[in-house]
Amino acid sequence: MNSTQDTAVQTLDTEDVAHTEARHAASAVPTGLSPRLYNRDLAPTRREGRSWTAYSIFTLWANDVHSLGNYAFAIGLFALGLGGWQVLAALGVGAALLFALLTLSGFMGQKTGVPFPVMSRIAFGIHGAQIAALIRGGVAVAWFGIQTYLASVVLRVLLIAVFPDLKPFDEGSILGLSALGWMAFVALWIVQVVIVSYGMEMIRKYEAFAGPVILATMAALAIWMFSQAGFSIAWNTGHELSGGDMWLKVLGGGALWVSIYGTFVLNFCDFTRSARSKKSIVKGNFWGIPINMLLFGTITVVLVGAQFKINGHIIGSPSDIVASIPNTFLLSAASTALLVLTVAVNLMANFVAPTYALTNLFPRRLNFRRAALVSAVIGLVILPWNLYNNPAVIEYFLGGLGALLGPLFGVIMADYWLVRRGRVNVPALYSEARDGTYHYARGINPKAIAALIPAAAVALVIGFVPVLAPLSSFTWFFGAGIAAVNFYFLADRKCTFEDVEGEAIAVPSVH
Repeated sequence: MNSTQDTAVQTLDTEDVAHTEARHAASAVPTGLSPRLYNRDLAPTRREGRSWTAYSIFTLWANDVHSLGNYAFAIGLFALGLGGWQVLAALGVGAALLFALLTLSGFMGQKTGVPFPVMSRIAFGIHGAQIAALIRGGVAVAWFGIQTYLASVVLRVLLIAVFPDLKPFDEGSILGLSALGWMAFVALWIVQVVIVSYGMEMIRKYEAFAGPVILATMAALAIWMFSQAGFSIAWNTGHELSGGDMWLKVLGGGALWVSIYGTFVLNFCDFTRSARSKKSIVKGNFWGIPINMLLFGTITVVLVGAQFKINGHIIGSPSDIVASIPNTFLLSAASTALLVLTVAVNLMANFVAPTYALTNLFPRRLNFRRAALVSAVIGLVILPWNLYNNPAVIEYFLGGLGALLGPLFGVIMADYWLVRRGRVNVPALYSEARDGTYHYARGINPKAIAALIPAAAVALVIGFVPVLAPLSSFTWFFGAGIAAVNFYFLADRKCTFEDVEGEAIAVPSVH
């Protein structure tokens, strides 16, 4: 080997050693912190280099607000007897509340730079936080599988429309799905796993791409239906409510709109921990929630009103309209857009939360990529189409877990904003020292549990006892409010709280 080759080999060896040392340094746990609580995915993000702008946050809502499930909910308000302007009023009430709640929740992530499971340690303790993270993650992982299944149904319809010869493969059943159903589900499952395996930055890029596609598609669908109805629509279905009943439905609709986002108001910090500033959160939320929801409501009113004028029927979902498009090319384009939408919603609402929850549970064994794969496998092996087709599972199991989200939010927000006034010792969130700020009693804050349990019990009773059905729309608010009040009076409000940033133990936002 000549001297030039020797030099080249030495250079490569030096680079390999440097890269290895960098990886070891990156994975090392800072002195004084616990490997049971800290890894690079749970660590706070550095302020410098954060990449989530107002547009990034806006596109989260551009995708999530226009989900098929939300359209089905808004369309259902017409079936309850609300007219067009009343539906818009209900969505407006919900949007105003959500803007406030999500902005407060987002500020927490932007200041501390930590994901939701770590944020929960502030109120519940370094180990008690597992309760909050697993409840949030448990709801999400089930819905991840269900939403992937619903998207696979759209894909099956699209494939058969474009390739009619595939029709025979959509017959029969293997564990509840046809051969084509399995192929569609697994294909979408793989796409989502690949996207998430590249981390939060790839999710940001996907949401930024999908947002404009969805807005353009839904607006085009509304314009097309408006033209089909002769450029006028029916503003109600002929059974419009009035007086007290109407306002109860309007307020109830707004409350349910907040409940739908009960998951997101909890773990919004998973996204805003990479936000550049509070201003970007406010601006992104403003355009993404009240303004975008006004557009969403307008599209809903046009779709429902146009269809009702055409044939006197109320559609169940925009996918019903897409399926009726006579042109195969346009039907394919619209169906593809719905698939892009469903994947975008699933990634942000149902994939990130369980991934962080599992990372928090096994920080020494799981990083973000591995935890995402485990979450996805769980979402597959539970055969989610069987869950979706079982009303008891949806209502009692997922509904029961969902009823706990309000009380969790109440405890966390009361502790952060009312008791601590936003003062957090970030490094202490990763310490198992017995005298640590968030050690409490063996890592669990008994006062948070004491505040949570009665609020959760009330939420479950209101949600499931038939005689209390008129109050069921407000379950999330009862749970959150009772838990917040309980915690406020149980907590030691005279304590002096340290405010210590986490820059010394932070990692790059993109890693």
